[in-house]
Amino acid sequence: MGCQCNKKNEEEELNKDSPENLQEEINDKEKEENNLQQEIEHNENINQQNEQNEQEDEDYLEKLNEEKNAKYAEYPDKMLDIINKIRENPSAYADFIEDSIKNIIEIPDKEDETKTKLIFKKKVKVALNRGEVAFHEAAEKLRNMEPLPPLEFNGNICIPLPQNEEELKDSNYLKEQVKALKENNNIDLFFKDLVKLPDVSALLMVVDDNVKNTGRKRNAILNKDFKYIGINSHFVGKTFIAYFAFSK
Repeated sequence: MGCQCNKKNEEEELNKDSPENLQEEINDKEKEENNLQQEIEHNENINQQNEQNEQEDEDYLEKLNEEKNAKYAEYPDKMLDIINKIRENPSAYADFIEDSIKNIIEIPDKEDETKTKLIFKKKVKVALNRGEVAFHEAAEKLRNMEPLPPLEFNGNICIPLPQNEEELKDSNYLKEQVKALKENNNIDLFFKDLVKLPDVSALLMVVDDNVKNTGRKRNAILNKDFKYIGINSHFVGKTFIAYFAFSK
């Protein structure tokens, strides 16, 4: 019995090295290599497709921005025209301010159900602080004003706009740009705005019902000592940004 087992084992060892088994092993390795190569090519195709999709998305967003910027290219001119009409005939604009009170609405505060938020809603939604009271106060101020000379546009004090999301979110970007401009130009006051509709933007600047720096924008627009204004605007992604600078 022992001899037969040994003989059987020897035959199995010989069979392992037979041409048929060797060829089968070679075929298996080739198949494994082919499968691996196919997997690599598949992953490369996926990566290429992802890169292509990303590029297409970037191109699409860039095209959208170009279209939006073209649509709102006249924003600076329109803003200057509205601001100068306010300065030259403040009492007439007071009526417009009070007529706009109807666009103030109250909405529930999601963080505190016992409170409500004041929103100015006219094609855009802008949060308010005091609402109707602030509108009446602004109107009264304009009714008691003497007309002012119009502001002159000065391209030398137009503040460079952020070109990407990183610059847009940088709280120091605007200050740094103004600091650089001040080395060669006189800038007495500056601020930014995010409302893309000129008529709404100008109205909210004059009412200036903000939580912080209340009255700062209105005081700039109605400052009798200011002679020049620089306005620059465009879209950064989905965000509209406008910079205003004033000088004497």
